[in-house]
Amino acid sequence: MPRSIWTGAISFGLVTVPVRLSPAVRRQGISFHQLHAHDGARIQHRRFCSEEEREVPREEIVRGYELEGGRYVTVTDEEIERLDPDRTHTIDIERFVDLGEIDPVLYDSSYHAIPDGEIAAKPYELLRRAMAQSGRVAIGRVVIRTKEHLAALRPTDDLLTVSTMLFPDEVVPREQVELPTARGEASDDEVAMACRLVDSLTGQFEPERYRDTYREQVLELIECKARGEEVVVEPAAERTEPAPDLMAALEASIARARDGGEGPGAGGDGDTNGSRSGRARARA
Repeated sequence: MPRSIWTGAISFGLVTVPVRLSPAVRRQGISFHQLHAHDGARIQHRRFCSEEEREVPREEIVRGYELEGGRYVTVTDEEIERLDPDRTHTIDIERFVDLGEIDPVLYDSSYHAIPDGEIAAKPYELLRRAMAQSGRVAIGRVVIRTKEHLAALRPTDDLLTVSTMLFPDEVVPREQVELPTARGEASDDEVAMACRLVDSLTGQFEPERYRDTYREQVLELIECKARGEEVVVEPAAERTEPAPDLMAALEASIARARDGGEGPGAGGDGDTNGSRSGRARARA
């Protein structure tokens, strides 16, 4: 079971629910170490003091905020904790909203809120059932690792899930996004054909159908090399250029979807539009 990264309470009016937060996701990336190419030895990243020109132990390292002129102000964990201890250990629910009102771009990380102790069991279940029946999401604030986040609480089966959110000023405004000066105009027939393509690819969202096929290919490459097999990397196929006849491309896409073609990552090899990155295979 993932360890708890935060311990505190959900504040719901005058009701307090002691909870622990544990990560709801487990990243499955592939981690590489840095090695010296000449002898294969690990590269070490040391904490080095630029003034005394020596390596320093972790206990001698403090947190510093840079000011103008290269000056720093040091701040300790205890000093930050004393600023407002209640805020660092409480998720204050401020209001309830409909889930559809939240722009997904605001979501950051997700955690499971687990009732902390027997005293938390009843108020936890009370909040969970009330939210499930009302169909609402709770919006509050939480401080995790010295950063305050907006937080969305929602019932998921028999648990409450907390998703940290960005504040609006952390999102790049749409008016700052550079768009091409020439805007394409689609005809009504093209839009209707595109809607048919959308309909042909519409279905229930089944997360288990999707795999990280790129990660699988990298692991396959590593396993081949670990067995001492000679690896041949096939050249990448040329990328397919956009079809000049948009209607013909839409019709072909609908036919492919009707014949059972699947999107990338859905149990296939992840290729789409005929493009494919180079793949490795062992030479017999």
